[in-house]
Amino acid sequence: MAEKLAHLTSDVDIAYETFGDPAEDPLLLVMGLGGPMTWWAPELCERLVDRGFFVIRFDNRDVGRSSRVPGPAPLSKKTLLRAYLGDSRYATYTLDEMAGDAFGLLDELGIQSAHVTGTSMGGMIAQTMAIARPDRVTSLVSVMSTTGRRRVGWQDPRLFPMLLSPVARTQQAYVERALRGWRAISSSVYPMSDEDITARAIETWQRGYDPVGGARQTLAILAQPDRSAELERLRMPVAVVHGLADKLVHPSGGRATAAAVPGAELVLVPGMAHDIPPPLYDLFVDVLRRTADRAHPPLGADSTDQPFASSAGSAAANSDSVTSSSAR
Repeated sequence: MAEKLAHLTSDVDIAYETFGDPAEDPLLLVMGLGGPMTWWAPELCERLVDRGFFVIRFDNRDVGRSSRVPGPAPLSKKTLLRAYLGDSRYATYTLDEMAGDAFGLLDELGIQSAHVTGTSMGGMIAQTMAIARPDRVTSLVSVMSTTGRRRVGWQDPRLFPMLLSPVARTQQAYVERALRGWRAISSSVYPMSDEDITARAIETWQRGYDPVGGARQTLAILAQPDRSAELERLRMPVAVVHGLADKLVHPSGGRATAAAVPGAELVLVPGMAHDIPPPLYDLFVDVLRRTADRAHPPLGADSTDQPFASSAGSAAANSDSVTSSSAR
């Protein structure tokens, strides 16, 4: 389907694209900080279609072809620290409002409830959606994300110089910054080639790279609350995927998310960093499909016997040697 624009409010238009048959299971894909919808690779979207999903990808507010939200982005050491400590006064908007955008897009498409998957900041938004409107989130998959608790999901301090480097003002400067950034956070097991990094960076720049919008998203992330207690109340099927080589969001964030949700499946992937590389597409699609299937037990099954209804399973979050563990 050709890319479209959903007019949600006077300030927010959301660019989106769909793949597959609307009669299939709706799956909303939520991207992370500064990432346009195109970071959900078409090949991955098509594989999800082949497994029975109607796939929806979109640009978050302040990214790509979606609206730029009016308001300052006062990034300084003082505001960063205050936001990190939970002071939301400096944030132009919150993750709750970004979750509202996602629900607004579902409304635009006439979808009452959907399976929701998010990566990094997108995982935070997806968790927020599930907490706010559990009736509209059929299943949840949180990828390389965290709970908002300050003591988990931290960044490798060695990344700080790269993360705090000056913003790019030209396409070439953005490409060079992207090359440095992806080299710093990628895994030697699943490396991204310079050609692929360059192609992605050019596409991202041309869709509408906006460092000020990225700063507003950063403040929304820093000001987020700890969702652990709210996650404990979730009862839809939940899976958590995290790479053991992730330097941008430490695997403790994924472990904490899985530990908070009753019956969540935790999938720890050796060698995976802060991306979903093509060699892991099959694993990723399998996780999404089986998590969605847990929301649709066979006719006559006792729902209390389904994995997502169990309160066990958080023990799986404690071992790096476990690649995939389901709740018992």
